[in-house]
Amino acid sequence: MPRHEFRPGRLITGTVMLATAVLFAGDAADEWQTPWYAVIPLVCGGLGLAGLASWVAYGVRKRRRDASQASADSSGVPASTSGSHAIK
Repeated sequence: MPRHEFRPGRLITGTVMLATAVLFAGDAADEWQTPWYAVIPLVCGGLGLAGLASWVAYGVRKRRRDASQASADSSGVPASTSGSHAIK
């Protein structure tokens, strides 16, 4: 059993931010030249892709959760029809 559910949006965001940091670290170490405006399409594109991946993953989890709850409910009648929610 996994310790937590998989979050693809966070994975993509972390990867893009790490790639941005590596690009600018290489530029700071004079290994290569990275233009300052390279961060804009990289970060914006990465965040857009992460948002799309999160939206798709949420839809998959919601559909799976709704299906499992519908199959676990054996009847359409509520547990108490007297109107009282008191525990006896």
